[in-house]
Amino acid sequence: MKKAKEFWIVQKQVADIIQGRILVGHALHNDLKVLLLSHPKKAIRDTSEFELFRREGRRRALKDLAAQILGARIQLKEHCPIEDARAAMFIYNKHKKDWEKSMKSQLRFKEKHRNRRKKKSRGMAKVDVSSTPA
Repeated sequence: MKKAKEFWIVQKQVADIIQGRILVGHALHNDLKVLLLSHPKKAIRDTSEFELFRREGRRRALKDLAAQILGARIQLKEHCPIEDARAAMFIYNKHKKDWEKSMKSQLRFKEKHRNRRKKKSRGMAKVDVSSTPA
């Protein structure tokens, strides 16, 4: 790999590209892990994680999702990341309205839960144990 770029250069380029954007794909945790990157959960649309696409709570292969949702046959020969990316994007776009509604609902629930915990912790009296007799 004489002309290959250094890992850290590619890592920085990818980080710059995805920053502040919604990331769409399938099993994105694998790609992010390999690149040693993270991305806010609220900005990830992963076809392997979306509840509507799970079967009995289990993740499904992109190949199966593409066949069922798009009526497309993918991954017939060697692995093609471009084909996978396109399939994931088509699946996302087909269900975008319901997906985004679900995301908003999840975020509202988490925010509500977070606010309840803050109120509870503020309501508790603080006790100074340093001056308590032994």
